[in-house]
Amino acid sequence: MTMFAAATLAVLAALALAVARLLLGPSIFDRVVAGNTVGSLSVLVLALIGFVFGRPEFLDLAITYALLNIIGTIAVLKYFRYGDLGRADDGEST
Repeated sequence: MTMFAAATLAVLAALALAVARLLLGPSIFDRVVAGNTVGSLSVLVLALIGFVFGRPEFLDLAITYALLNIIGTIAVLKYFRYGDLGRADDGEST
């Protein structure tokens, strides 16, 4: 169990570094990637905490959060590329 606690602390340290990149990123795309990294590391933290404390339902929460993270990242990237979330991609580049 102490190995999982150490792994959780290591992931929390990586999470702190990703949040720093999110706040200080030089470009908007660096910040989007850092935001996606924060979401992925949060999923890992939820899974580790669920395992350490014997709460398997945390894995369900982690999977749900991972799906929301993917959808949110795609929505943010679409917004920054087109300036609108309602525009359908017709295959032509502008």
